[in-house]
Amino acid sequence: MVRERIEDLLSIKKGYFIIFFLIAIDLLSKSIAAEYLDFGQAVPLIPILDLLLVFNSGIAFSIFDFNNALFSFGLSLIGLLIVAYLHSLYKDEESSINRFSLILIISGALGNILDRFTDGVVTDFLFFHIGNTSFFIFNFADAFISIGAALFFLTEFKKFLQNRSQ
Repeated sequence: MVRERIEDLLSIKKGYFIIFFLIAIDLLSKSIAAEYLDFGQAVPLIPILDLLLVFNSGIAFSIFDFNNALFSFGLSLIGLLIVAYLHSLYKDEESSINRFSLILIISGALGNILDRFTDGVVTDFLFFHIGNTSFFIFNFADAFISIGAALFFLTEFKKFLQNRSQ
């Protein structure tokens, strides 16, 4: 029992290190993008992905992008509440896949919240498109959140299907 608890704590602490590392990658990439990219000027990277610096005061995919400091601050507070809830799930999660999913989501959320605290906006710089059809502009934090949420959903859906077939 004690050994399992110690292993569990070590696993949680490793997760905190990963969260810190992913936040650092996100914030460093945003800093580099802001330093070296010209606002609104696309730089082709691969056929479906360009580097394109924009600033977003809203949430994912520029939803609620009102460019309002008070609203942006409110989004940060709501984000922190969500992170606190996700952290409680993370500490109690037994599935390593779900725990990893939560690590990704928490890292992405905190990366965007920390970025927003400096000036009320989030730096986005990865522009996904196919030909002339634009889809979205995002950053690594957004990718962490999306991948984590998809992984969490697929894992839970798989559990649901397994339980249903029993």
